[in-house]
Amino acid sequence: MSDWEQFRDEVSWLLGTGEGSAVGMARPWAREPIAGLPELSALLASATVTPVSFGGTAFELLAWGSSDRRRGWLCHPPRDAESDRIVPTHKSFWRACGGIVERFREPPTLWINQNEVLTAAATQVRVADVLNDYAWIWEDDGLVIAIDPDDYYAVAVEANGNLTLAHREDGRLLLFAPDHAFVDVTPVVGSPPYSLLTIDEVPDLVTWIEACAAAWRHQ
Repeated sequence: MSDWEQFRDEVSWLLGTGEGSAVGMARPWAREPIAGLPELSALLASATVTPVSFGGTAFELLAWGSSDRRRGWLCHPPRDAESDRIVPTHKSFWRACGGIVERFREPPTLWINQNEVLTAAATQVRVADVLNDYAWIWEDDGLVIAIDPDDYYAVAVEANGNLTLAHREDGRLLLFAPDHAFVDVTPVVGSPPYSLLTIDEVPDLVTWIEACAAAWRHQ
């Protein structure tokens, strides 16, 4: 079975009847390594890229692994990020991959249950608006969010609306997760309970990407 056929079988709900989809020729990954992301670069170097489109949108299916047990990501194509106010590592990522919208046969990582990972759509979420939706609850208890939301942008959006946030200047990572089942996380001092969290041993965007890429590469 082709990568596309294996992906389609795993996530048939995403494609519906498949009418209007188009699948191009699979080819080996041939893009440059991503500076500062050796695990991700090694993973991508082992990938096969299949251009696909459905619903009027172009994607790339990246897959790797044994021929009968492929796994991988459905991604947006690379994009220009020079004008975006995001950290340099994310800009470098976008030059190779426009972000992940679906995965198949995934190992346990911090990307599980995420609808958007490192996509343009994630970065366009207005963090201040999301926080303000909860502000009335916390203010009644005399609590406030201990960050300036304009200093952060979303790098992942979970199915339940939780956000993974990166600082725009240094890439420090936070979870905004009032509805969460994460383990190995620590509440940010001074923030309302079950709101802002740091991820133990995953302090920043680079570490987050590399940890998830390593799980995909080695499991």
